[in-house]
Amino acid sequence: MGGSAAIAGAAGLGLTGTALSNTTSTDDALRPLTDRAQPISIAERRSRLEKATALMREQGAAALLVEAGTALEYFTGIQWWRSERLTAAVLTREGTLYIVTPFFEGPSIEEQLELDAEIVTWHEDESPFERVADLVEDRKGPLLLEETARYFIASGIAAAAPKLEIADGRAVTRGCRMIKSSSELALMQVANDVTMAAYRHLYPQVVPGMTPRDITRRMNAATEALGGRVSFSIALAGPASAYPHGTRQPQRVEDGGIVLMDCGCSVHGYQSDISRTWVVGTANATQRRVWETAKRGQEIALETIEPGIPAGEVDVAVRKFYESEGFGPDYQAPGLTHRLGHGIGMDGHEPINFVRGETTSLAPGMCLSNEPGIYLPGQFGVRLEDCLYITESGAKLFSGLSPSLESPIG
Repeated sequence: MGGSAAIAGAAGLGLTGTALSNTTSTDDALRPLTDRAQPISIAERRSRLEKATALMREQGAAALLVEAGTALEYFTGIQWWRSERLTAAVLTREGTLYIVTPFFEGPSIEEQLELDAEIVTWHEDESPFERVADLVEDRKGPLLLEETARYFIASGIAAAAPKLEIADGRAVTRGCRMIKSSSELALMQVANDVTMAAYRHLYPQVVPGMTPRDITRRMNAATEALGGRVSFSIALAGPASAYPHGTRQPQRVEDGGIVLMDCGCSVHGYQSDISRTWVVGTANATQRRVWETAKRGQEIALETIEPGIPAGEVDVAVRKFYESEGFGPDYQAPGLTHRLGHGIGMDGHEPINFVRGETTSLAPGMCLSNEPGIYLPGQFGVRLEDCLYITESGAKLFSGLSPSLESPIG
């Protein structure tokens, strides 16, 4: 599929570009774009639990434990932080849902609980792992742990129930979370619209003499005014742009220098992640060549993507082109030193990745970033990043590609 079809695809959700043209140059004039964003419904969370139990039955598992974090929110809607005290959901393959939490946290959990579930509490002088063991150890099959669950939870449960088999739950959690629903895609679209609107607001304000902090503070203020919750904001100037995630060295924007930004926000828990690179003033020939090569890399990725192919093939296709242009080889600098892209959803980085060796087949509903940066150590770097989702016909973008070095935001 050609890049132009992919670029136009974000409009398929009916959400791209709303109110962007009305964004003006003052923060006071920015208005939220998130009023139309609908949070995930209780009915959808119930369907997620049903899918998880179906996958557990296929594996012959007894139950799934999901620790606090985005996975807990995904399945239950409960927003909770991780600490040394266990708060987790235990879902049996019959569909019974338990929330295990400290006794003193029970009322706070109950405030958020919208699904049918039993709250199982433990006191500070008791073991939460024994509570989990009581729920599952007499059932047939292993207890699956959500893949980001911490080691102390696995070891604690193993000590409380030595005969209980504990296994990797990623086939269940990935089986649910990797394929986004239309409501999830809609929230990601709004988050991307917010980030693009903030970029449009910020871009004309970036001038020589500014520091990265000056830039990110303005970007964050615009993002919040537009209704997004800031997830991260990176601004790199000049040689620092050759470090994909930055450096502690002092930086200032210079006339004729590169500015690389990588920013994202969340809307009802769903993330955006967009990078833009431009030159303040007039670009030189090297800057222009690298920028245009990076843009062509994004286009090649879009042209390569189709359902059913291994995700790693997309990385390979772009890297082959870069090597033909004198960058690399492989993951060497100067060139593309990191993977081509990563999964995204409620977490900024989720399975799977566009990386060489990734054999998972692309499927409709998967969401990933497309960010084939090129980095020249000691000089500068260029990263152009837009996120996309897989459809039956190929890739569709949440944000249009950067049009040109002279019009980097669009």
